[in-house]
Amino acid sequence: MTACDQRERAPNPPVAYESKLGCTCNDYRQPNGLLAKAKYGEDIIIGVIDTGITPESPSFADDGYGPPPSKWKGVCQVGPSFKAKSCNRKLIGARWYIDDDTLRSMSKDEILSPRDVVGHGTHTASTAGGNIIHNASILGLAAGTVRGGAPRARVAMYKTCWNGVGCSAAGQLKAIDDAIHDGVDILSLSLGGPFEDPGTLHVVAKGIPVVYSAGNDGPIAQTVENSSPWLLTVAAATMDRSFPVVITLGNNDKFVAQSFAISGKTSSQFGEIQFYEREDCSAENIHNTVKGKIVFCFFGTKFDSERDYYNITKATSEKGGIGVILPKYNTDTLLGDTLLTLPIPLVAVDYEITYRIYQYIKENDGTPKVKISLTQTTIGKVSAPKVAAFSSRGPSYIYPGVLKPDIAAPGVTVLAAAPKAFMDAGIPYRFDSGTSMSCPHVSGIIAVLKSLHPQWSPAALKSAIMTTALTYDNNGMPIQANGKVPKIADPFDYGAGVVNPNMAADPGLIYDIEPSDYFKFFNCMGGLGSADNCTTVKGSLADLNLPSIAIPNLRTFQATTRTVTNVGQANARYKAFLYTPAGVEMTVDPPVLVFSKEKKVQSFKVTIKATGRPIQGDYSFGSLVWHDGGIHWVRIPIAVRIVIEEIYSKIS
Repeated sequence: MTACDQRERAPNPPVAYESKLGCTCNDYRQPNGLLAKAKYGEDIIIGVIDTGITPESPSFADDGYGPPPSKWKGVCQVGPSFKAKSCNRKLIGARWYIDDDTLRSMSKDEILSPRDVVGHGTHTASTAGGNIIHNASILGLAAGTVRGGAPRARVAMYKTCWNGVGCSAAGQLKAIDDAIHDGVDILSLSLGGPFEDPGTLHVVAKGIPVVYSAGNDGPIAQTVENSSPWLLTVAAATMDRSFPVVITLGNNDKFVAQSFAISGKTSSQFGEIQFYEREDCSAENIHNTVKGKIVFCFFGTKFDSERDYYNITKATSEKGGIGVILPKYNTDTLLGDTLLTLPIPLVAVDYEITYRIYQYIKENDGTPKVKISLTQTTIGKVSAPKVAAFSSRGPSYIYPGVLKPDIAAPGVTVLAAAPKAFMDAGIPYRFDSGTSMSCPHVSGIIAVLKSLHPQWSPAALKSAIMTTALTYDNNGMPIQANGKVPKIADPFDYGAGVVNPNMAADPGLIYDIEPSDYFKFFNCMGGLGSADNCTTVKGSLADLNLPSIAIPNLRTFQATTRTVTNVGQANARYKAFLYTPAGVEMTVDPPVLVFSKEKKVQSFKVTIKATGRPIQGDYSFGSLVWHDGGIHWVRIPIAVRIVIEEIYSKIS
C-alpha cells in the first residue's frame, strides 16, 4: 500500500503544479477511480517467471471469474502437490522448468511442480495481480486491505527458480518462449544477474511489456541490473507506513524506532541494560549475565549483515535475555519476516539514539534500565516515498548510454501472499522487501494501463509511466534516497521518479519506439559494451527514442533527437521547460510543439554543450518538461558526464 494523498510539483517556479498520486490502498472503492475505469485490469494476463505459486492462497481464488480469455493457450502442468485443479479461472496457467544441474543441486525440500516452496513467486504474483482481500494482516501488523496492482487480472506462473540453486537460465529462455505462445499480455520478472537477457527483446517485439527488478546491491553505484533499453527496470522505494516502537529509558527519556515487537515482557516493564561496547558485541560474547536483561550494543565493526543482528538476538534469547537494541543506519532490509520469528524483540536505532542511550548508561549511578513498547502500525506520519538503501543504483556498466533504472515503486515491507507453510501456521500474508517487490507493483500498473489503452506499445506504456513520475514526497520535499549517507534522490537512484498510476493513464505525450529500432540497437551493441561510436540507430544511441537522455562522454557538445506522439486532446500546444545539468548549457529546438488532428507526431532536438573550460567531471542531472498549460507535465530525466581524456580514471 502507498500514500493516497501525495502531491507532485515541478522542480522550480514558475512551473509549479499539483497532481494526485495514484492510490494503491483504497482506490478500488472509488467508482470513478482509475481501477474502476480499467475494470480492475480484468482479463489482462500477467505472466510471472519466478519460484512458483501457492494456489490455495485467497489471492488466487476464482470466485466471480468467467472462463480465461479466448486467446489463452497455456497449460496447467501438474506434479507433486500441484494437481490439474490447482489452476482455476484466476490462476489460469502454471509451468515448471528444470535442468540436470539444478536437479542435482537444489534443496531437498523443493518440489518438482509449479508449487512454490520459497514463497517469492507467490508474493510477487499476488502483488501484481492478486485479488482484493479485506482484513488482511500479519500477526496484527499492517492490518487493512491487500490486493494486487490489477486485482482482476489473470495470472500465469512459470517456475524457473529453485530453492538452493537460484534460477535456470535455459529454463528462463524456454519460459519466455512459452509465455509468448500462451498469450500473456505482460511478463513480470523479479530476477536479476550480472548480464543482460537478450531473449526479452523478442517478447517486446511481440508487443508484450517486460518488467524487471533493478537489483538489491545498493546504495553502491553501477550496480543496476537488467538495463536493456526495451525493459522497464524498477527500483525500490518506501511507503508512508511505519511500525514504530517506543524505547523508554529509566530517566523517562523516550525514543522512537521501527521494529516488530509483538509480545514479551519488555512492553510492560523495565529491564536492566546489559551493555556491550564495540567489538565485544557479538553472538559469541553473549553470556549468562544477560538473563532477564536487555542487551544494548554501542558502535562496533562486526555488524556486517542482518544475519549478525539476528545471531546476536538469538544468542541473547538462549541466555535468557528479553530484548536487544543495536545500532543501524537504516532498517530498509531489517523489517521483514525474520524479525517476527525472533523469540525476543530486536530494535535497530540510528546512531544519534545509540549515543543518547550510551550517555544515559555512562551517567547513571544506579542500574540503567530500558523498556521497549509493542509495535504499532501508522500510516501517513512519515516522509515518503524514499528510495530504499538496498535498491541498486545506476549508471549501467553495460549500457552507460541508457539511463537506468527507469522508475521506482514500493518495495519495502510489502505485505502479500505467503506460501503454504505460512498458511498452515495461520499466516496467509507475509512481509518481504526488495526490488523483487517493486517490480510486480509496476507490472500490475501496466496491466491497468493496458486495459485502458490496449493499442499502446510497450514503449508507450513505459513512457507514460516515466514521464508522469513523482519526484516530490508527501511533504512537498524532493524525494530522498536512503543509504549510509541519505541524500536527495537523482535519476541513478529512481530513474524518472516514483510511479504515479493516475497520471500515467493520461500522460499527454508519449515517446514511442518501433521494435526495429531496438533490434538495430542490439545488433550494433552485440549485446555488450559501450555504444558511444555506434551509428546505426537513427544516427547514434543517444537518438534511441527513450523517455530519458544519458550522455556518459560529453566532450564539447552533443545533439540528440526525440519524437513525441500526442495522446491527449487533439489540439494542444506544449512549451518546453529546461532544468539544465550543472556544467553544461542545454537548448531545445523547437521550444514549442503544436499538435492538431492532422499532426499528432513531432520531433525536437536537444543540444547539450559543455560550458567554459571543460574539466573531467562526474555526472550531473537535469530534466526536460513539456507543459500544455493544463494538467500535462511530460518530464524526462537527463544525466550528463563531461569526459576529456578516455584514459583518465573514473575512480578517484
